[in-house]
Amino acid sequence: MRVDRFVLLTRHGGSSRGSIRGSRGERGGELTRPILGFSLIELLIAVAIIMIIMAVAIPNLEKLKQHTNATAAEGNLKTLSVVLNAYASTYPNVGYPPTLLALGPPQNGSADSASAADLIDAAMAKAATTAKQGYLYTYTAASGTPCSGYAITASPQSGAGTRYFFLNQDGAIRFSDGAPATANSPIIQ
Repeated sequence: MRVDRFVLLTRHGGSSRGSIRGSRGERGGELTRPILGFSLIELLIAVAIIMIIMAVAIPNLEKLKQHTNATAAEGNLKTLSVVLNAYASTYPNVGYPPTLLALGPPQNGSADSASAADLIDAAMAKAATTAKQGYLYTYTAASGTPCSGYAITASPQSGAGTRYFFLNQDGAIRFSDGAPATANSPIIQ
């Protein structure tokens, strides 16, 4: 005598709770067919739950991205502060560089110089025109030779954030939410 060993889930007596039945039906020797898949209601409930989770999560992801961009901008400004002081001590007859490009890498493997000091990467050197991590960096050198001061503003691009930053030769990073930061803005602690 051959015994079928498959187990299936069926519904009985109007109850929504399933029960495990053997391979033989209630009417004796006939085999029952397995119930496969999900009902339309079960699928709609699952989709609704996923939509609710997405509605809660997506605004938080945007805020997280803006916070990450602002943190990266703050880190970039700290790096620029150190690099600008290193440049000024390496090239004392120039002082601070005339542009951020002067801190970048030399072209075609040339040697480092006051016009291409190789202290920052090319992306940061071009950050005045091409956004780096959602921010544009505007560098303004003070007049005079050797140059004794500078100012850098970091402005978020559309959707990248709401916090603006300002840095000058005193090394303190200042910020403003929703409007450009200046030398009078609060210092980041």
